[in-house]
Amino acid sequence: MDDRQRIRELTDLLNRASEAYYNGNTEIMSNLEYDALYDELVQLEDRTGVTLSDSPTVRVGYTSARELPKERHAARMLSLDKTKSREALAAWLGSQEGLLSWKLDGLTVVLTYREGKLFKAVTRGNGEVGEVITDNARTFRNIPLKIPFRGELILRGEAVIRYSDFERINGELGEEAARYKNPRNLCSGSVRQLQSEVTASRSVRFYAFSLVQAEGADFDNSREKQFLFLRDQGFEVVEYTRVTADTLPEAIEDFSRRIGDNDIPSDGLVLIMDDIAYGESLGTTAKFPRNAMAFKWADEQEETTLITVEWNTSRTGLINPVAVFEPVELEGTTVRRASVHNVSMIRALQLGEGDRIMVYKANMIIPQIAENLTRSGSLQIPDRCPVCGAPAVIRSEEGTEVLLCTNDACTARKLKSFVLFTGRSALNIEGLSEMTLEKLIGCGLVHDYADIFRLSSHRDRIAAMDGFGDKSFDKLINSIERARTTTLPRLLTGLGIPGIGSAGARQLCDHFRDDLQAMRAADRESLAGIDGVGPVLAQSIEDFFRDEEEMRELDALLEVLQIEDRYPEGAEPEGADSPIAGKTFVITGKVMHFPNRDALKEFIESRGGRVASAVSAKTDYLINNDAASASGKNKKARQLGIPVLTEDAFLAMTEEEGVKTDADQDTE
Repeated sequence: MDDRQRIRELTDLLNRASEAYYNGNTEIMSNLEYDALYDELVQLEDRTGVTLSDSPTVRVGYTSARELPKERHAARMLSLDKTKSREALAAWLGSQEGLLSWKLDGLTVVLTYREGKLFKAVTRGNGEVGEVITDNARTFRNIPLKIPFRGELILRGEAVIRYSDFERINGELGEEAARYKNPRNLCSGSVRQLQSEVTASRSVRFYAFSLVQAEGADFDNSREKQFLFLRDQGFEVVEYTRVTADTLPEAIEDFSRRIGDNDIPSDGLVLIMDDIAYGESLGTTAKFPRNAMAFKWADEQEETTLITVEWNTSRTGLINPVAVFEPVELEGTTVRRASVHNVSMIRALQLGEGDRIMVYKANMIIPQIAENLTRSGSLQIPDRCPVCGAPAVIRSEEGTEVLLCTNDACTARKLKSFVLFTGRSALNIEGLSEMTLEKLIGCGLVHDYADIFRLSSHRDRIAAMDGFGDKSFDKLINSIERARTTTLPRLLTGLGIPGIGSAGARQLCDHFRDDLQAMRAADRESLAGIDGVGPVLAQSIEDFFRDEEEMRELDALLEVLQIEDRYPEGAEPEGADSPIAGKTFVITGKVMHFPNRDALKEFIESRGGRVASAVSAKTDYLINNDAASASGKNKKARQLGIPVLTEDAFLAMTEEEGVKTDADQDTE
């Protein structure tokens, strides 16, 4: 194993050990072993000049931006010509030798290094102008921040999110953001974030596929030697194999056998000539370079009958058509549905119920309609939104006709607000995931918040939905019934008053002693006098309570909810006499006595404390079970003289060492 392979192995191993120790409450190696491997990694990084972005020896700082700046590429980035014919690809290669590799399905990024350090990262954009994402690129999981080469180095590669990471991340987005349809969409959104911390959480990886410039380096006119050079610099290079026209068919067959198990999204293969000078001598067409060719998989097709087209309103207001047809077997799986994308495609295919259609899986993955054999053209485009019933209009977007709901208040477009309302900090309805909400909203069972508490009357319909059944329905209804009894701070948190989170909602309710009518009648001046509110937030609160539609929805909720009385017989606010009342805490790392950090946050707020997201001069305590950690928050706390408490020390401070948490109950 060479030094660079060992660097990658040690980086992965040490990161797994840290994750297990801090977040999994387990150890996969002793401290002595960890320290020895860490020292070995430091020595290897010093010797090779390679330091990966996720190395435990470095910590990438996060940044925020208002927008991503644009930059014009030095040379236009062309697309590749493509073919689905193995014979045509072999004929194109002729007597030359080539490199056959995966065609990765992500976002192309151009990296520039100067004096051995990452200097700039720019997306492909439209091929002429891209977006500068340098700070985001520094957080890619496998990108080297430092390399041994000291001249200017420019290379291209694909930023991707692996299928395994996609499934994990998409599941974690339930209460935070919309789920993504595929890894490419998730990657595109992750790479182009305005906050690099978000990019860092998405496990983006970079695979180099082309060296543009390496100042002063000689590669003996070989593309493969360029790849080997990039590997020596610490980059992961797209998987490739060297081929001739004779060995090409066998190599393609090998790739095709492995596509089902390939964790890295791809949409075909790329063949590039190894002879650099010969390839470049061929020049380019107006659209394509002539030294490389893309190979797209020949798709397996089956004939079937179109049953209907369903129209689903998305979070953006687009009403998307989905074809439903008699089931067929494609690429080893049963397929019954396929997206038709937009009105333009509906019209181009001339679809109608009962038509005979040919369906396939694009790139062996995504079901599509290849053609309509009967082309009846009888399908009617709806003129009403299937969710809210508002008029639906056809509009042209960049030459493509799409169907849009005209109602800005359409419940399908308010999905994110429903996710907040049912989330852990608000009504905390377990089992009501974003995906389930989307189904319930999409079929018209949920229009406003109060409808959630009337779902028990739709048993037959919900139990028959995909992913449901009688047991799932009963479990969901039980969870909803538990959430029916709640507190006013939780209710206000769920309503999503702009600028008001869970801590602000509790503070507001404490000030008014849960007198909702007084809160609704308060004007901006009196609201601004509340500690921590201020004039801007006061205006936001006043606007919310003056909004007739918001108040209609609130009144409807008050009819179906039971609000707990937190002030029986004139009692003081909960936690008013607590030792932590009025104190500000920041929480970091894995918690031990609570099921999660949100539960600890709720515990603090219920006793009059506050929880902030970042350490500042206003922070009173940082809670971290690894009080000796060298993390950024620990360092900032020490610089500011802020005490760092373990969880046990914090509970001792609250004089509630015997507090019984959900985590404790689970072990009984």
